Amino acid sequence: MSEILIKLGLAALFGLVIGVDREVRKKPLGLKTCLVLSVSSCLLTIVSIHAAYDFLKSDRIMMDPMRLAAQIVSGVGFIGAGVILKRTDDVISGLTTAAMIWGASGLGVAVGAGYFFEAGLALVIILIGVDLLPYLLHRFGPSILTSKEILISFVLRDMALYDDIRNHLISLDLKLKGSKFTELDDRTVRVEMRALADEDRTVADLFRNIREHEAILKLDVRSLER
Repeated sequence: MSEILIKLGLAALFGLVIGVDREVRKKPLGLKTCLVLSVSSCLLTIVSIHAAYDFLKSDRIMMDPMRLAAQIVSGVGFIGAGVILKRTDDVISGLTTAAMIWGASGLGVAVGAGYFFEAGLALVIILIGVDLLPYLLHRFGPSILTSKEILISFVLRDMALYDDIRNHLISLDLKLKGSKFTELDDRTVRVEMRALADEDRTVADLFRNIREHEAILKLDVRSLER
């Protein structure tokens, strides 16, 4: 019983650490979800292993000790899919949160199977990869890693002015990545453009700078957080 309590407590702690990381970053699934997943995965792993030995038949194991644990990996995938959002045609967010949820359940499985050191080491590596590594890349990496992606949407009253507006955006040190055009009537067109901007520039500043071009109507600027 003491061993089971240690396993469940350690799984709860690991899930708590993963959950706090998500809560700090204001992600959809946070502390409670990760804790429940980690503890539940640990419990199912304990049950799966003990059941294999508790229901012996003629001193032979009649079932796979990790049978239930194997189903956790695929089952948690459905929960992770719920936080993956498609923002635009080719921009998807929530993948890291989904992976962290899957990782929390994996830690629970490892602890339930008795691999305490391996689970602890995996937790440290996960946190380094998610929190410390991006900071180091942002600080010492190439300029593209210090940029944020923004979505610029506006109504253009004449397509003949598109090249002029494009040059205006480039003059604002924006790196354009792609465009989408939607015809509204015979003359006006809605344009959606994805661009990279310096991470230190606020959306409000970008909005004011872009709005200076008189041909741009109904401007919308937003940051595409992943």
